[in-house]
Amino acid sequence: MKLFCFLFVFSSVIVQPKSADPVDRTMLLLKQSNWTELYKTFAPSIDLAILDVSDIYAKDQAETMLNNFFGKNQPFTVKLVHQVNSNADLKFAVFTLSGKSGSYRTSISLRNNNGTFQINELHIEAEKIK
Repeated sequence: MKLFCFLFVFSSVIVQPKSADPVDRTMLLLKQSNWTELYKTFAPSIDLAILDVSDIYAKDQAETMLNNFFGKNQPFTVKLVHQVNSNADLKFAVFTLSGKSGSYRTSISLRNNNGTFQINELHIEAEKIK
């Protein structure tokens, strides 16, 4: 019986999935165009740059601005270009969002806030042709 209990506890520890990486989760939300869930990951204030407009906005203002952008520029593919994980409390990534309206270089910065990673910077700029 003790062996059975040990195996049950041990197997449940092994089977439990790790919490999703915040960069991977953000990339998945972008791929799915799941803006509602993406906005839930925003910090209370966010450094937001969309093309030529840049400032620090409250979460609600940032949501409105991104709704306008994504309404006109729906991404169809999302490609991870670069990721930095050198600090346990800070994540940084660069994506390319591509759709009918063009390609955009998108960078995000996520900061750990009491155990939850929140997007505190999001920059979207037109992809430069190489």
